[in-house]
Amino acid sequence: MSEREMMRAVVARGYGGPEVLQIVDVDIPEPGVGQVRIKVEAAAVNPVDLATRSGALVEAGLMAPREITGMGWDVAGEIERLGPDVDGFTAGQKVIGLRDLLDVSLGAYADYVVLDATAVAAAPTGLSAVEAATLPLNGLTAAQSLDLLELSENDTLLVTGANGAVGGFAVQLAAQQGVRVIAQGSDTDFLRSVGARWTLPRDADLVVEARRLVPGGVHAALDTAGAGIRALAAIRNRGRFVTVVGGPDPAPLRGITVHHEWIHADGKALARIAEQKLTTRVADTLPLHAATEAHTRLAAGRFSGRLVLTP
Repeated sequence: MSEREMMRAVVARGYGGPEVLQIVDVDIPEPGVGQVRIKVEAAAVNPVDLATRSGALVEAGLMAPREITGMGWDVAGEIERLGPDVDGFTAGQKVIGLRDLLDVSLGAYADYVVLDATAVAAAPTGLSAVEAATLPLNGLTAAQSLDLLELSENDTLLVTGANGAVGGFAVQLAAQQGVRVIAQGSDTDFLRSVGARWTLPRDADLVVEARRLVPGGVHAALDTAGAGIRALAAIRNRGRFVTVVGGPDPAPLRGITVHHEWIHADGKALARIAEQKLTTRVADTLPLHAATEAHTRLAAGRFSGRLVLTP
């Protein structure tokens, strides 16, 4: 009988503070039909990980309670094994991917992760694995939000929380489409450097300031900061609004179309994102066994980039 192949993984036992995170030794998972096994080189730490660990997602009805929950959505690494019926990928290929299932016992905080091939894309050239690991969750959220907004060249877009990960990618992707962006955030130099046409401070009166810059109101708004009705009021009649923030959505006043973006894995969209020249931001890297420290640091303060775990 062959010796079992084991790996390390970070899981949450129950729900609570960072202390519920544990490193466990588990069998290396086998890829099934249409799946690939990735040797993890980097896994980003995101606010949704904190919400998963704390039990907030259970309380919100977004996942069922579990005794053991796998942690981590974003991964960058190398395909180590292909499951049956996988086309378009090869063993040894550098890739990025997204694990978007909440009710699982293993996530991307691990030595290996198995993903559906449809959730994976070739890694972007010119980026390290650590940098690339910041793209899937936040880049896809931004791209899918922009798809809902259906913007055309020279349209105007207000992005709240633009210094955040989703907001920062949204500013870049929209600007590259020829959209004129008003970015609300504290780091105006960064926002201008990635394509914002105008910037507003975090405490700006969105209605007054956005309508001053764009008389009649912007065509659309992407709310990543929970501005809600204040961002909606900056939009012209029959415009479009997308939020990525939990809680009740604003009413569709004045004929404004209101959407809530719920992220889903999409390898083809991820491939398009990987081909674009996006500025990524990494606050720090930590070893896999420091996941508890990473969660503590993320909860304690604001970051201009992601914390990334490296097995």
